[in-house]
Amino acid sequence: MEVAPSQRAGLTPIKINTVVQKGVNDHTVLDLLAHFRGTGVIVRMIEYMDVGNRNDWRADLVLSSAELLERINARWPIVPQARQYRGEVAERYGYADGAGEVGFISSISQPFCGDCARGRLSSAGEFFTCLFAQKGSDLRGPLRGGASDAEIEALWREIWSARQDRYSELRASSRAAQANKVEMFHIGG
Repeated sequence: MEVAPSQRAGLTPIKINTVVQKGVNDHTVLDLLAHFRGTGVIVRMIEYMDVGNRNDWRADLVLSSAELLERINARWPIVPQARQYRGEVAERYGYADGAGEVGFISSISQPFCGDCARGRLSSAGEFFTCLFAQKGSDLRGPLRGGASDAEIEALWREIWSARQDRYSELRASSRAAQANKVEMFHIGG
């Protein structure tokens, strides 16, 4: 396989994220992995999540990472890899033959809220402490109001330390309370 221009430019590692839905695209997973095996590109499988309000999420369309791992391992043996840093959301596996890496992000079957260290800043200047948040905290106002770097850092720390995000852990019991989650296009992944 030809090396991608981004790889030639030294922009590595390259990670291809794919959301897998049962009965929709799960039959293409092995083909996708075959395409990128041996290229240095890391493919990450993401369980279909109920992000936002527009994706018509249904639990019966979720294919768990454990099921995907079983399918992949049956074709190409894979072995667990150590985490690279605290709060890493992907469970990493390497092909036993050394042909690369595949990752699994398992927010549905294995929530990782307690170890999450990811915040998101929207283009409107709102800081979101969770992908499933209903609202963010305003940082644009203080920034435009002339707040110093130290004041912004203190505000950021205050917001982060007060967060109580556990949506993925409480998914089943909090469905009604989360009716108006922020949309992914507003905050990114």
